Amino acid sequence: MARPSGFLITTSTAHLTERFTRVGPKTLKYQVTVNDPGMYTKPWTAVSYWKAEAKDQIYEYACHEGNEGMPGTLSGYRALQKVDAEAAKKGSR
Repeated sequence: MARPSGFLITTSTAHLTERFTRVGPKTLKYQVTVNDPGMYTKPWTAVSYWKAEAKDQIYEYACHEGNEGMPGTLSGYRALQKVDAEAAKKGSR
């Protein structure tokens, strides 16, 4: 049975693949491929380019689900950033 899922109608056999590719310093390419043999005769793909404002910064995203060490890694890095910032204020690093 078909059901709405936000921007398109899919069935329980639907599989969506999303890809984000950095194609420039301030531009991301978003690509989604819909594969739903219960609704469509063949997979189809949509592409959109997203531009960041000049003041914005684009950060890398990686899935860290279940990564128990991530909080420790991030807190260690944040501590290093704090040391660097304090040293920069003093002009000692």
